Amino acid sequence: MKKIIIPFFCAVLFSVPATAQKKEAASVKTEAVKSKLTPKEVIDNYFKALGGKDKLEAVKSTITENTLSVQGMEITMTTKKLGNKFKSVQSLMGQQMVQLFDGEKGYFDQMGNKTDIPADKIADLKKGRPVDALAFDVANFKEVTTEKLDGKDYNVLSSDKGKFYFDAATGLLYKTNAAEGNVTVKSYMTADGLKFPAEVEAEGSGQKVNIKTTKVVINSGVTDEDFK
Repeated sequence: MKKIIIPFFCAVLFSVPATAQKKEAASVKTEAVKSKLTPKEVIDNYFKALGGKDKLEAVKSTITENTLSVQGMEITMTTKKLGNKFKSVQSLMGQQMVQLFDGEKGYFDQMGNKTDIPADKIADLKKGRPVDALAFDVANFKEVTTEKLDGKDYNVLSSDKGKFYFDAATGLLYKTNAAEGNVTVKSYMTADGLKFPAEVEAEGSGQKVNIKTTKVVINSGVTDEDFK
């Protein structure tokens, strides 16, 4: 397993709007038609589909349990978030990989190899939220296009951070193409009345990862001590 790549890739999977580098990755070639919707309407519909913006903003902390399948291996991962702080612990064959950000600085510790989070990532990580969907900022998008993928219509927001495909029927985010990697949300799950990605297929840094979420805990079990 390549060091550093997988831990950091996993850390940014669900927060591409906040952390993607300012470089748009190649996207699927489909015919784009300008939509009558505004970026604000697309994002508002997304928040509504997830359970409502007020409920999303009321989330102060989360604990998420995942199973990752990569390179023929299965990794268990538990991630705690509090405000913009996060700690992710991945376990593989008795070994642990830890990634931590305390709100100001952070590190990756992969099997004894400890490396600071790159300085050029810190500013974006400071903008993090317990619910990554809230990273979407209307100011980053000028217009909406409609594109068809696999016979379905999607409302697409584009910026220097990437392309984001929202299901026109449900309002939910389906696919992200950005510099950090491409992410497809295969399904959603519900926890305390809010929707979270349940199964995700992601590709980045030459690696493909399948991520299944088994549990999400909201506003319980996380304190500042977890990030020291």
